[in-house]
Amino acid sequence: MAVPAERVAAVPHPIEVGQEMEALKRFHPDVTWTGTIEAGGMGPGTPAMTANGGGTTELIQDGRWIVGNYWQDQFLTDGTFVLRWQLHWVAGWDPSAGEYRATVADNYGHALVLRGEIDGDILTFESLGDPPVRLRMTWDVGDPPSLRWRNEMSVQGAPWTLVEEYDCRAA
Repeated sequence: MAVPAERVAAVPHPIEVGQEMEALKRFHPDVTWTGTIEAGGMGPGTPAMTANGGGTTELIQDGRWIVGNYWQDQFLTDGTFVLRWQLHWVAGWDPSAGEYRATVADNYGHALVLRGEIDGDILTFESLGDPPVRLRMTWDVGDPPSLRWRNEMSVQGAPWTLVEEYDCRAA
């Protein structure tokens, strides 16, 4: 028995991949990095640290989402190893919200949803909603081939403060 075409047409279909994803891809290369974590950046009383890390990305669902898996080894300034941090990142264009969205899950047990925008060579994602600690992450690709990444926080609505900053290189 043939199914009427109007019944098939009534079923919602996946979004088309548009220019928004093409614009987002340039901020998500496979990378390695080095940089610093500010004193107090991981919470009150935490020491300044250095870090190196890396990550890989892939497109999923026919290019609708970018998935990244990242790691970072952190050291006291005297070179003492402290920990390995890991993050799973999913970012893409949400047509119903009319903006970029990302989700993160890390090995601290943090899970966040962020909203993002691109302004020229700058991509910025900020925590969605009004949690006690808000995060703002910035990618700057204005000086190729390098990529500069910053993570800032705002606690209880206070001004943004730098948590960490990295120079990234294509892996």
